[in-house]
Amino acid sequence: MEINGSTKVCAIFGNPVSHSMSPAIHNAAFRKLNLNYVYTAFNVEDLKNAVDGVRALGIRGLSVTIPHKEAIIPLLDEVDDFAESIGAVNTVVNDFGVLKGYNTDASGVLYALKDGGINLNLTNVVIIGSGGAARAAGFAVAMKGNIDSLDIIDPIKGKAAALAQSIKVKAGFSKVTGHILSDDLLKDLIDRPCLIINASPIGMHPDIDASPVPVNMLNVSHRVFDIVYNPSETMLIKKANEAGAITVTGDKMFLKQAVGQFILWTGLDAPFEIMREEFLKAINGK
Repeated sequence: MEINGSTKVCAIFGNPVSHSMSPAIHNAAFRKLNLNYVYTAFNVEDLKNAVDGVRALGIRGLSVTIPHKEAIIPLLDEVDDFAESIGAVNTVVNDFGVLKGYNTDASGVLYALKDGGINLNLTNVVIIGSGGAARAAGFAVAMKGNIDSLDIIDPIKGKAAALAQSIKVKAGFSKVTGHILSDDLLKDLIDRPCLIINASPIGMHPDIDASPVPVNMLNVSHRVFDIVYNPSETMLIKKANEAGAITVTGDKMFLKQAVGQFILWTGLDAPFEIMREEFLKAINGK
């Protein structure tokens, strides 16, 4: 499809965004359905002016990633009820200048866990991080998982506790606690069968040798879900596999949340297989 004056523009706002696979998969989906859309990436530091630019330029839709998923909310005209409860937006739709925020990350979390064969019934869950991805994961498992307990840990004082309190109030789930991250605390929390979710950027390209969990703590009783998808096998996933744990990679969540975005922007079913194939080509540098 040739870009022209009628082309609808979608984009990702984040900082950094150079690692993102979103342009590859969304543009492949647009081409497959012969849609006059194009998707690009913007490294955004000044979020308010960037959002003003969405209105001024008539940009159709946004993907929103680190560190803007929470900060963008007060800059929008409307927020979907579920996204408002979560307190994070990863998708924006522009309808004639009215910007509405949604969250497709939570459904992506649940899809990835189900596809990876992880049963959330009476599971102890430990989430590392307290940003937008952690909020989506926390609300998803608390509201849909029938889990036994949820512990959220973050190195910044008060952030995990604030997220835990939000889940208590808005999701009605009482068995959630927020903690300040330390190796001793982490060891205590995962010294039992549990699901560990990395919802932090630790291990993301280019910091590929880092792991949010000291690798000597991992064992066969763990199930490990890393939301980071670039690289496709993070250090956490690699070491968890070596320890005999069940693992789920971030590509499953990434693709499912992207499908949700595509539907919101276009009103059409997304060509999932095309998006998956393009993701695999992009992640492998082909």
